[in-house]
Amino acid sequence: MDRRTLGQGLAVSELGLGCMGMSEFYGSGSESESIATIHRALDLGIDFLDTADMYGPFTNERLVGRAIADRRDGVVVATKFGNSRGESGEFLGIRGDAAYVRQACDASLQRLGVDHIDLYYQHRVDPSVPIEETVGAMAELVAAGKVRYLGLSEAGPETIRRAHAVHPIAALQTEWSLWTRDVEENGVLATVRELGIGFVAYSPLGRGFLTGRFQSFDDFPADDYRRNSPRFQGENFGKNLDLVREVESLAREKGVTPSQLALAWVLAQGDDVVPIPGTKRVKYLEENAGAADVELSADDLRRIDEVFPVGAAAGTRYPEAGMRNVNR
Repeated sequence: MDRRTLGQGLAVSELGLGCMGMSEFYGSGSESESIATIHRALDLGIDFLDTADMYGPFTNERLVGRAIADRRDGVVVATKFGNSRGESGEFLGIRGDAAYVRQACDASLQRLGVDHIDLYYQHRVDPSVPIEETVGAMAELVAAGKVRYLGLSEAGPETIRRAHAVHPIAALQTEWSLWTRDVEENGVLATVRELGIGFVAYSPLGRGFLTGRFQSFDDFPADDYRRNSPRFQGENFGKNLDLVREVESLAREKGVTPSQLALAWVLAQGDDVVPIPGTKRVKYLEENAGAADVELSADDLRRIDEVFPVGAAAGTRYPEAGMRNVNR
């Protein structure tokens, strides 16, 4: 697995592993298989693990901590704060005040069982708190040795600039895939590249839809987040499935899987881009890892762009309430 550099020197594997689904949102899972998946990722050279305090809530960090307990030195741990939740899972809002930043970091360190976090993100921007206060508190964590690098998630261009002026931002994490290409038009990608900030692409497989494994709405478990997502409902599902079938056709021509084609497309967007596909199963991890060996020609990229241009997906990527919290 080749390596890429985020921001001012954070070296990570060119593919990361999103751990969220191991604990919540995408149906039930097995902790033993999740830990086996993390271990297999490390064996394959995928050392960039992504979690957050709100996943579970709180249980995902503990799971990751158990998985890396005997191999901490070989792992780049990224976690997030800002989406506040209660022990019962209730959402309590978005917080970015300095006191909460410090409290959240200490809690994450304890759950992960580590003495420092390699990359610490603000998960969502708190509109009621100046970004300067939030990043100022995050910078104090760096000075204290609790955090190595700082990141933002779903922040807009102006917020990114203001944050970066307080303390260097190493990475911006935002959704980017064939069916979510907003960042190419809304100024986010241009801004991070101007400032030398790395881009971490979450949901690079379109929340699993680009894999081709879901052919009907009923394929999703009853407790699956995607049942509430506009892109998976009604006419949107059918329209988006038509796009996926085009991707499947192109993948067959290349002799790769749809997942590998979709991930290879993200990897081809630049050496400053690191996709973090999530999975809780070893077999899908190994399939995803194969994307690193897929080379896309200029003609391949042109054909993919014709099939899946900016804005092609039907429906918003979150319900209305969630959309209010992105690109802030």
